[in-house]
Amino acid sequence: MFCTLGEIVGSQGSRLEKSIVGIPGKKCGTVIVTAEELGCCRDSVLMQFCANKLDKKDFFGKSDPFLVFHRSNEDGSFTICHKTEVIKNTLNPVWQAFKISVRALCNGDYDRTIKVEVYDWDRDGSHDFIGEFTTSYRELSRGQSQFNVYEVINPKKKGKKKKYVNSGTVTLLSFLIETEVSFLDYIKGGTQINFTVAIDFTASNGNPSQPTSLHYMNPYQLNAYGMALKAVGEIIQDYDSDKMFPALGFGARLPPDGRVSHEFALNGNPQNPYCHGIDGVMEAYYRSLKSVQLYGPTNFAPVINHVARYAASVKDGSQYFVLLIITDGVISDMAQTKESIVNASRLPMSIIIVGVGPAEFDAMEELDGDVVRISSRGKFAERDIVQFVPFRDYIDRSGNHVLSMARLAKDVLAEIPEQFLSYMRVRGIKPSPAPPPYTPPSHVLQTQI
Repeated sequence: MFCTLGEIVGSQGSRLEKSIVGIPGKKCGTVIVTAEELGCCRDSVLMQFCANKLDKKDFFGKSDPFLVFHRSNEDGSFTICHKTEVIKNTLNPVWQAFKISVRALCNGDYDRTIKVEVYDWDRDGSHDFIGEFTTSYRELSRGQSQFNVYEVINPKKKGKKKKYVNSGTVTLLSFLIETEVSFLDYIKGGTQINFTVAIDFTASNGNPSQPTSLHYMNPYQLNAYGMALKAVGEIIQDYDSDKMFPALGFGARLPPDGRVSHEFALNGNPQNPYCHGIDGVMEAYYRSLKSVQLYGPTNFAPVINHVARYAASVKDGSQYFVLLIITDGVISDMAQTKESIVNASRLPMSIIIVGVGPAEFDAMEELDGDVVRISSRGKFAERDIVQFVPFRDYIDRSGNHVLSMARLAKDVLAEIPEQFLSYMRVRGIKPSPAPPPYTPPSHVLQTQI
């Protein structure tokens, strides 16, 4: 069944019923979609329940109980919003605490009915109904008290048996409200984002004097590195407070003695590798190309460790570091790089790798860790901190124009907010309060007499 959001919202009562299609000449039933605009509530709750003296439902043994929570909709119907795990063979289960957003539970409406059903799990899926009760967010928020012990009622049994009291009780053990914080809450609270750029100057990129080189010094247009640096850098620099970027190169022989370096300052000043804005980085990049010799091997670990040293010195949440590596994807120190990433995953930093050129980027995909979490010597990364983007997916056939800056921006920065939040969550760092909004000084008008 296909429909647009507009169709659902525009239907009467925001309820759309449409036929399922796909098998020619066969009626496949209908799908009903109802919509409700979300209240802007960012709270989540952590709740835990237990039950006592539930009805015995299994012939051999007791019951295997689980709870099903339903949110009530505006039209009086119910939608499942949470199921607990099954606890085997007991009439007095204690379920694990679970976290649910207040939006999912009641859409931020504290007095809306929440229906809870108790079932006995059966292997074949025909779970037996034990009973149900209703409550609301407001009632639950009182926490553990006599108000939050609920009788589980089975209406059928109640109708048949005169002496029926209940089918057991369910008790709320704990109720904890957590306000979900966003990436912007930290930025507003003053957390600074520091970007560092590292550029691959290895020989696999081709001789800069040749048009086939990814570092080709073309007087008329940007080369592959220049394009990637400008496109991605302009996206990133908006989030950097002081617009001063340390810009590094790796894999080149440096003048005057031709020593190979895997972390050299593009501006030639190791004590102060900062460049002003992306234009400053571009200028330093082109200047370096003229003075260094492309060489090898391609080692990522030194630049990762360079940024990690800074990140390790400020773990209080006031700063977060992002390293942008632009490379042709041919890597020589895979084992050391993995080790560096696993160590860096405990620090306030993320790594964005932009791959330029036509190579196979299998090694870069592996470092991205989206499919398999990256590990080194049996130790897994604490969090995913690498985002890999192949630049060729965003440029036209001629290779001279970015097709969609918006799509590139989205994919480059897609994982940063969640990586940032995961660091803050693990460390228990809350955002600082935002400063009061700016009010211009009011000028007192002096009236002349």
